[in-house]
Amino acid sequence: MYRLASAIPGPDEELPMMGIAHTLTGSTEDIMTTLQKYSYFAMKNDGIMRGWLGHILYFLVVDPLDLEMVLKTCLEKDDLHRFMRKIIGYGGIFAPVAIWRKRRKTLIPAFSPKIVESFVEVFSEQSEKLALQLKEVEGCGQVSVWRFLSTYTLDAVCETVMGIKINAQENPNAPFLKAMQNILNLVTERVFHLWLQPDWLYKFFPQYSKHQKYRKVMHDFTDEVIHNKREELKKERNYQTGVDDNYDLRNYKRQSFLDLLIKLSGGEKGYSDEELREEILTLSIAGTDTSAVAIGYTLKLLAKYPKVQDRVFQEIQELFGDSDRPLVKEDLIHLNYLERVVKESLRLFPPVPFIIRKVLEDIDLPSGRVLPAGSGIVVSIWGVHRDPKYWGPDAECFDPDRFLPERLNLQHACSYIPFSNGPRNCVGYQYALMSVKTALAAIVRRYKIVGDEEPGLVPFIKTKIDVMMKAVDDYEIGLEKRTLP
Repeated sequence: MYRLASAIPGPDEELPMMGIAHTLTGSTEDIMTTLQKYSYFAMKNDGIMRGWLGHILYFLVVDPLDLEMVLKTCLEKDDLHRFMRKIIGYGGIFAPVAIWRKRRKTLIPAFSPKIVESFVEVFSEQSEKLALQLKEVEGCGQVSVWRFLSTYTLDAVCETVMGIKINAQENPNAPFLKAMQNILNLVTERVFHLWLQPDWLYKFFPQYSKHQKYRKVMHDFTDEVIHNKREELKKERNYQTGVDDNYDLRNYKRQSFLDLLIKLSGGEKGYSDEELREEILTLSIAGTDTSAVAIGYTLKLLAKYPKVQDRVFQEIQELFGDSDRPLVKEDLIHLNYLERVVKESLRLFPPVPFIIRKVLEDIDLPSGRVLPAGSGIVVSIWGVHRDPKYWGPDAECFDPDRFLPERLNLQHACSYIPFSNGPRNCVGYQYALMSVKTALAAIVRRYKIVGDEEPGLVPFIKTKIDVMMKAVDDYEIGLEKRTLP
């Protein structure tokens, strides 16, 4: 391992015994800055760098050819994911390969385009609420809109994933949301601070009791939802009429992912309550924060680049005119420029900036390097999205039109991977894009987003790592009411 590691460059600050562990202390903003610095270091060293985290060897990779092989062959998640597993168990994203393969087969039919499109009505209804809630900060100058965005996505997720309305937008202090946000912060802290990692030691720190409290809130909430859903399905079966038997009228009712997972896994003989909880929590965490983060960054960019915002508004105006009708699924295919803006936002500010995989056997990369068994690979999505080798000299610039069909000519599939790539890619990427576009359309339609205009084409937004990459200022923007010409 040491011999193979020594063939790959590492940073000057690597120390004996500690490696680079001392550089990953400090705030979540400091840690993100360090990881960005290492991504640039990898770009300058043929797309890879080495770093020891204590006695564990990691490679940070930005080369898209190498990444394609890694994401196709190294399917086992790194041991650092054990801290997420303590909260959500073996939900699809974090499960070991043996469990993941079975769960994935059940999940994929649940995310079919027809089913996902049926949720646009929910996104539209919750987006209208979001636009209404934002009136509270209209004309108030620069304010954080994170609570509005995260409660919108939580409401949408709870209705589509669990089939319940929790009205978090009217009650931003929803215990489930607070518990989820706090526990993600605690997980990030554990991942990067070596002294918090051993379970026996963690119990002596004040974070442990908070961790257990928030975990219980999330588990209790989800368990109650699952119990109620089981009871509801039992009653439906008991009272099913002959007509239902012949025509299965339940198919005409929009079903939540929870309904679908129970049905697709085999009903009462399928997933246990614990397995359902694992999948529901995974979908809830993935669907709430990633979408809210994507909306937040896009709003920040629209404030920085008013001309881009004007084009988005013009496209929305051409579609809706002066009407106040809600968005329907057929509208989304006409919002082409908005989609390009979202894709460029995801390129520069991917909500999940890093993925970590485990190397089980020595792997020969296309670039000729050999990664030894027992090491870990940090897939730098943030880095590969900004590498001038593949995106050109303007890789750091905000340019939505780079996603025009005639301009987008990626040499490698893994040059753009906001939703990962390979067998373990994100099954919910269409769901996320629909939710994000629907919310942005509702906001831009009614408000002009204002902020500090960026003097150049390279947008600067301070970021922090909180499992996902979030803006340090919690998405501060100004909102002014639109006045139609």
